Amino acid sequence: MSPESIRVAIVDDDLSVRKALSRLLSASSFRVQTFASAHDFVDSLPLGLPDCLILDINMPGLSGLDLHSYLRKTQRSVPTIVITGFGDTDVRERCLASGVTAFFTKPLDGSALIRTLEATVADCASGC
Repeated sequence: MSPESIRVAIVDDDLSVRKALSRLLSASSFRVQTFASAHDFVDSLPLGLPDCLILDINMPGLSGLDLHSYLRKTQRSVPTIVITGFGDTDVRERCLASGVTAFFTKPLDGSALIRTLEATVADCASGC
């Protein structure tokens, strides 16, 4: 699957993070949509799921893990990558145990994120 056909949703309450991730992924030809909150993303679900979801953990209201859990409970499976400033072992283990595909801490390596994103979507294309 080429980046041009991969739809990525970024959910982060920090505008600067959303902009930076959007620029990074758009420059690599991904189709990017951003959301300022988990609730905004949930409101967009009638329009369909992205091919991959990039989440922040700590957001007001519905956290990134809460959103991930909600999607799983409602049988909306989407590969999920977490990017957070809180990279302690407990947070990482909770994320991975919940079924999150990948976990990155800020500041992140953009090249590693792109490689992980491509591999995640390719793996899912052959059966999520």
